Amino acid sequence: MAKRCVSVILFEGFQLLDVFGPVDLLGAAPELFEVRFVGPDGSPVASSPGIQVSVTDSRDTPPEPDIVLVPGGRGTRSLVQDSLFLAWLASYAGRASLITSVCTGSAVLAAAGLLDGCRATSNKRAFDWVTTHGENIEWVRQARWVEDRNRWTSSGVAAGMDMTAALIRHLHGAEVAEEVANYLELEVHTDPTWDPFARGAGPA
Repeated sequence: MAKRCVSVILFEGFQLLDVFGPVDLLGAAPELFEVRFVGPDGSPVASSPGIQVSVTDSRDTPPEPDIVLVPGGRGTRSLVQDSLFLAWLASYAGRASLITSVCTGSAVLAAAGLLDGCRATSNKRAFDWVTTHGENIEWVRQARWVEDRNRWTSSGVAAGMDMTAALIRHLHGAEVAEEVANYLELEVHTDPTWDPFARGAGPA
């Protein structure tokens, strides 16, 4: 079985767990997934806590898009105003088989026009800000993650791990997803509507 390539889009101020929660799950099945880190150029990219992460590819020479993951983080506040980046993301991710986001990464997808006509969710504490982006999007407050055709969006931070486990289950079956979760000793929420944090939805 051919590996699926996952392109993780890095930018200044991304949230660490938005990236490395999903990446740890994907990395537990190296025979099934290859993870690539796509940065603005070849330089390391600083996360919101300041930890820098090396990139494997630049936006000028990214891998062929298959599965694209856009994390959230404080950096999304400026990224949604970056017209050059949004145009690049729309062109690149628009050709992917699966387009995914964690937390406020859905605001970036929305600003790039990649969620138009879709159902989606996001971090509940930033929900009112996120939902100002995009056109004709059905934003779902009560959701751990939302799957709409080939768009998968998750709620805040740790929800990205549940979404990724569900995505692995979708692609490779329950047995593989359970094996990966057990390897990480992770108790996965399998119900996408489980969302005790929705009551905290409001202005960021």
